Amino acid sequence: MADQDLTAQEKKELIEVARQTISLKLQHGKFEQAVPSSPALSRPCGAFVTLHENGDLRGCIGTFQSNRPLVNTVQEMAVSAAERDPRFPSLRPDEIESIDIEISALSPLREIKDVSEIEVGSHGIYITRGFHTGVLLPQVATEYGWNRETFLQHTCLKAGLQPEAWKEAGTKIEIFDAQVFGEKQD
Repeated sequence: MADQDLTAQEKKELIEVARQTISLKLQHGKFEQAVPSSPALSRPCGAFVTLHENGDLRGCIGTFQSNRPLVNTVQEMAVSAAERDPRFPSLRPDEIESIDIEISALSPLREIKDVSEIEVGSHGIYITRGFHTGVLLPQVATEYGWNRETFLQHTCLKAGLQPEAWKEAGTKIEIFDAQVFGEKQD
């Protein structure tokens, strides 16, 4: 999404669609696919949806690529964050009102050869080594006050690797931009 920022109205609409989709899925077991209301919401785009409850992480699921409109990718990721994040039990219908929703609309991944290309606070990191993969969104480094090296180390740990694996041959480092917005910011 880096090349086409979402408007305030489009962000608001995506948050509302995510909340309504989670509510319908948890209460009725299904939801309707939203119809994109603008060209930006119609564009295929990767996205992550993060749920917080009382300030604590409650679920986060995303995809880097999608051949579906952004609005529908957000719906799918919202339901996945609510029901399929293996770190948490599924969200209960009575918890819907207490969650805050954050959406990260992603640019395509770009492989880098020099870690100096990583701009902390602007870029997210995706590390791959063999069957190990780990991703951290740009806002994570900002929230914890990490520098570039600490950000790389934590992404390696998330991938199940040693913290310094980012320095080793055979480790692929990709970065991405994210337009991050949510109920707490708005």
